[in-house]
Amino acid sequence: MNPANMMAQVKKMQAEMLRVQEELASTTVTGIASGGAVRVEMTCDHRVVSVKIDPQAVTPEDVETLEDLTVVAMNDALAKVAAESQKRMSAVTGGMRIPGMT
Repeated sequence: MNPANMMAQVKKMQAEMLRVQEELASTTVTGIASGGAVRVEMTCDHRVVSVKIDPQAVTPEDVETLEDLTVVAMNDALAKVAAESQKRMSAVTGGMRIPGMT
């Protein structure tokens, strides 16, 4: 492959990666804990959009459990963000891992 064609392909891949990153910024996932008692909605660029807590999950004498459920929901959302980002970026890069892009 000649260098000019290679550079054209790299530029095309860069443009496609930027497009996917923009899509990810507007894609949301929902992390859940305890069957949905705590829900965290997050964009795939790691912005928390909302936190919903079922009133039945709120026990003033047991704040620690609610805190733990919130952590579980956040981590679930983060895992979903990572999976969605990896899936979409792999489609662009052909599975090639590029540091800072997944």
